[in-house]
Amino acid sequence: MEKKEFYQLHSDVCKTLANPKRQEILDCLRHKDMTVNELVKKTGISQANLSQHLAILRAKGIVSTQRKGIHVHYSLSNSKITQAFDLISEVLRDSLSAQSKTVKSAINRNK
Repeated sequence: MEKKEFYQLHSDVCKTLANPKRQEILDCLRHKDMTVNELVKKTGISQANLSQHLAILRAKGIVSTQRKGIHVHYSLSNSKITQAFDLISEVLRDSLSAQSKTVKSAINRNK
């Protein structure tokens, strides 16, 4: 696979993860697999909308399904997804902290 093709696939996965509702779904699935009904209760996302997001996540290989009786359980397809999510969260927290320090410093200089 050429680098440009890889970058395109990488971009597609990042775009898929760049949705706040999908991030909330992934965060719910980090510790256990859940049914659509459990995810609806946990997130407050309507069942129709949740099903659309799950279909997108499944199509990109981010979540997988397993039928257990009459229920379909969703789970993360790879634990590294959680690691990537957490790493991006740390970068965001660091950035917000640095911005806060800059603002506080500017306020103190103007006193």
